[in-house]
Amino acid sequence: MKRVFVNGYGSIGSRVAQFISDDKDVEVAGVGKYSPDEKVADAISRGFKVYVPKNKKDGFKNFKISGSIEDVIPTCDLVIDASPGGIGYVNKKTLYEPANVRAIFQGGEKITGEKSVAQIIFNSRVNYDKVFDKQFIMQGSCNVTGMGRIIQPLKERYGKRIKRMDATLLRRWADLEDTKTEIKDSVEWTPSPHHDDDVKSYMGADTPLFIRVFKVPTRQMHVHLMDIRFDGSAPSASEITDLYKNEYGVATLYGVKGTKDIRDYAESIKFSFKDTNMIHIHADLTEVQDDVIKITYSDDQTGIVVPENHLLMQAMLFKRAREEAFKHTEELFHMQEKKQMLEEHFKKQ
Repeated sequence: MKRVFVNGYGSIGSRVAQFISDDKDVEVAGVGKYSPDEKVADAISRGFKVYVPKNKKDGFKNFKISGSIEDVIPTCDLVIDASPGGIGYVNKKTLYEPANVRAIFQGGEKITGEKSVAQIIFNSRVNYDKVFDKQFIMQGSCNVTGMGRIIQPLKERYGKRIKRMDATLLRRWADLEDTKTEIKDSVEWTPSPHHDDDVKSYMGADTPLFIRVFKVPTRQMHVHLMDIRFDGSAPSASEITDLYKNEYGVATLYGVKGTKDIRDYAESIKFSFKDTNMIHIHADLTEVQDDVIKITYSDDQTGIVVPENHLLMQAMLFKRAREEAFKHTEELFHMQEKKQMLEEHFKKQ
């Protein structure tokens, strides 16, 4: 049995820890916490051992702490780093490299420059078997992960017929649990967004993708507007719908008025953390105009990267065949069942 440590217990870390704790092939050695807040009590109540930095132990006197992060990491086979963006690089240099332990980093870190945490971004739809022998891997952000699920099937079906893809990303302002972040009454934009380079890092530098990014005042998912221009006539809307019919983690929905409709349904069915863990193509917004097909889809923000972390963990620890890894992830996340339920509830009338 392999030992896995989840370093960070926020939006991503709490989800990852809960799901992999049900994996019979791994032992969750514990979770790392850096601030003595309510999340410490939450982790302990769920049965996780909590470890903190040696120099911060005094601040956790009101909690039952199991030890220091510095001491537990060398005893593990893999660390899933779920710390805030930029902190992963610090952890890599001060904790993971000295302990010679393998690690998964989350979106928000860099894969180029002096503060690079890894040389490759993982996307299970594209490069699953390319990470088997790597020490450090970065799991793409939710937006970057979602684009892989949409673009790769298009690339496989249409290849060089695709002349360019223009995507406008409408990002949520903060995660559902992040009640401390103020949602501003403003739409803001991101100059030189990382998403373009991140997607091309695993899709290929020649991918004809062009991205604009805006942040909108909501906690209810991201929405992507993607226009795909073809050499010649674009395929029909029904052909695109069929393309994603059997895609893992992609649901095709009708009659959705907004992202909250999906989140409310997920909560009513008691999906863990209100997550669907997938992309939702809004089929009644799919349009064809001459050589362009326009696709609108929503991205389940934090939830979408959690099964990806589990797939990446299997690749790094066990070198499992892709089909076997997906089967094992399905046992924990029930993605196919969620997809069927979503598509039945939001079906074409």
